[in-house]
Amino acid sequence: RKLPATLIGTDPKTDLAVIKIEANGLSTLPWGNSAALEVGELVLAVGNPFGLNQTVTMGIISAVGRANVGIVDYENFIHTDAAINPGNSGGALVNLQGQLIGINTAIFSRTGGYMGIGFAIPSQMVKSVMQGLIGQGKVIRGWLGVSIQELSQDLATQFDAPDTEGALVGDVFTESPAGQ
Repeated sequence: RKLPATLIGTDPKTDLAVIKIEANGLSTLPWGNSAALEVGELVLAVGNPFGLNQTVTMGIISAVGRANVGIVDYENFIHTDAAINPGNSGGALVNLQGQLIGINTAIFSRTGGYMGIGFAIPSQMVKSVMQGLIGQGKVIRGWLGVSIQELSQDLATQFDAPDTEGALVGDVFTESPAGQ
């Protein structure tokens, strides 16, 4: 069925939006803890790919904390091999307990279709963005004003660091809190 919805807010930095639907008898998924996910865990991807209603595919968690994919500004994706195709974006990624652990958002593909690499926004990030959009009408984020990079072995040697733990501050932006 189709129901009217009101847009509460959007967050382009995470590719999330919150809508409000006025209706009775709607059920919700319980929140799962995406921070507790482990590689190899079974998951289900729910969606509407290619206009095929109510599809469910199964896969595993291939990685967590996947970043530098180049999709949005804030990347901390759940990487799964559950089939996610065009039309699955915005669908639920659930664990086998039926809890929402992510929102399907993107795929890696050279053909435009499923190639075994899908990404979902973790439920912890979804919840935080949702609360900001509902409470303040926008997502408020802290900003330090630095550019960081991985502390590789070569850089650790160059800077005489004891190991490669942590991160390297590569730049400080002049007009930022860190620059001041």
